[in-house]
Amino acid sequence: MSINKALLHPAAKPLLFMICLGPLAWLFYGALANTLGAQPAEALIRATGDWTLRFLCITLAVTSLRQISGWNALARLRRMLGLFYALLHFTSFAWLDMGLDFQAILKDIPKRHFILVGSLTLLLMLTLAATSFNRVIKALGAKRWQLLHRLVYAIVLLGLLHFFWMHSAKNNFVEVAVYTAVIGLLLGWRIRHVLVANLGRGRRGMV
Repeated sequence: MSINKALLHPAAKPLLFMICLGPLAWLFYGALANTLGAQPAEALIRATGDWTLRFLCITLAVTSLRQISGWNALARLRRMLGLFYALLHFTSFAWLDMGLDFQAILKDIPKRHFILVGSLTLLLMLTLAATSFNRVIKALGAKRWQLLHRLVYAIVLLGLLHFFWMHSAKNNFVEVAVYTAVIGLLLGWRIRHVLVANLGRGRRGMV
């Protein structure tokens, strides 16, 4: 069986979802076993935020991997990545840090820049998720849908900014540098691919 056929198998999505639940299961175990450190609530909030950014990087990498490998069926799986942990991250913040006091949360969002950026990132991710269904794609048209979903680049950059501000308070810039390098490479690949594609179309137009 080819890779593309395997990715199109009905079991592919459930299997990927189970794999994506791995970090959550580990965090759940850590909470039960009391291995999350002296501040377990903060550990959960930060860990779910870290995994959100990791899955956003994986989402970006899917496009590059498709172009290199020809595994086009990967596109149907990337919708599942990122948003799940982003919702967990926000829920952890709303519950463990704010006690589910939504009035206080709404007042707090504009006061703290990293929360404002994080909230904007989540809203953009929800927008892309809401427009990822086949009926919506047909209603919008392919070109408008593709234009809208280029917001993924803004989402990744906003997520990186949120991550930077979260870690800058503790002067922890090593992880920020790693994610910046990874995202820079992935965006650089996309820019190179677009430039090469446009150059190729320009040459064909001159023939």
